[in-house]
Amino acid sequence: MKKPVFSILEQKYRRIQQELMIGTLALCGVLLTGTLWYTFVEGWKWEEAAYMTVITLSTVGYGETKPLESRGRLFTIALILMGIVTIGYIVNRFTEAVIQGYFQEGIRLRQQRRTMESLSRHYIICGFSRTGRQIAQEFEAEGVPFVIVDSEVELVRKTQAEEGYTIYQGDATLDETLILVGIERATCIVAALPSDAENLYIVLSAKTLNPRIRAIARASTEEAVQKLQRGGADAVVSPYITGGRRMAAAALRPQIMDFVDGIISGKGRELYMEEVLIDYNSCPFVGQTLGEARLRAQTGALVLAIRRASGELIGGPTADTLLMTGDVMISMGTAEQLRALNRMIGPIDSKSLRKPKKS
Repeated sequence: MKKPVFSILEQKYRRIQQELMIGTLALCGVLLTGTLWYTFVEGWKWEEAAYMTVITLSTVGYGETKPLESRGRLFTIALILMGIVTIGYIVNRFTEAVIQGYFQEGIRLRQQRRTMESLSRHYIICGFSRTGRQIAQEFEAEGVPFVIVDSEVELVRKTQAEEGYTIYQGDATLDETLILVGIERATCIVAALPSDAENLYIVLSAKTLNPRIRAIARASTEEAVQKLQRGGADAVVSPYITGGRRMAAAALRPQIMDFVDGIISGKGRELYMEEVLIDYNSCPFVGQTLGEARLRAQTGALVLAIRRASGELIGGPTADTLLMTGDVMISMGTAEQLRALNRMIGPIDSKSLRKPKKS
């Protein structure tokens, strides 16, 4: 059976827990030792022995319960020293725990564990650098559930305190970490670490643990793009290549880029682009043409493209384009128009797609 994996923050919290427990057990041991000595060596009653031990360790200065000889006084001196050391250790550990906020940290870690265990059909962001932060902002604007994984302890603490994201401190390349953040129940994982090799490890691990998950990876070079694709990534994005292309398009076709940015951005937009799955069990229009379905007339949403189950992409479908089961319809419209389109076509059962947000 595998041992549970704990993050650095969890390890620190568990360490202070163990140290406080050790101190408490040591104090109990000193109390028991004193009581047994006064009972069996000095011949006192149990209550007298326990009383003598407690007032000795607490140093209240009440005096001896009964007269002691040299041997008994030497033991009492040793008992006082042991008590001072043990109580001092406990006070030191407790003070550190209070100053460092370990008790609040323990509560937060337990809440985080419960939150991650309850996540389903969520998105996982691996790496919270500038790229990961932007992805998180877009996900938050879209209202989708997501969890972040990052190995930097201070970054995790700062993010939790300032932004309130669900973020787990751990190594995203490890299977155990991905399991803790619910990889088996997740819809999509985004490998946004600066290292191409680490992103490849994440994709391989994610696809092994959940073959149905959609894996998006960041790449720094064209060679890395090819390797990540061979490793199973469903989409690979190079910030440098994509950024260069977008800058060129913004220079050559500025109005088009403004329009595209307006419908892709997650904030302050009126039009949205969404994917809708055509399912035989829920969609009443399978086998009909777009003209016969009259989706535009009934919902106002514009069908931009249709991707067949075979992977074929039909851009700008006409009224004669046939709707087939397994098609993914790419549509544009307001949030209300897209919700109306979803209601007509039926609920999305695929774990790789989601409904438009309701705001």
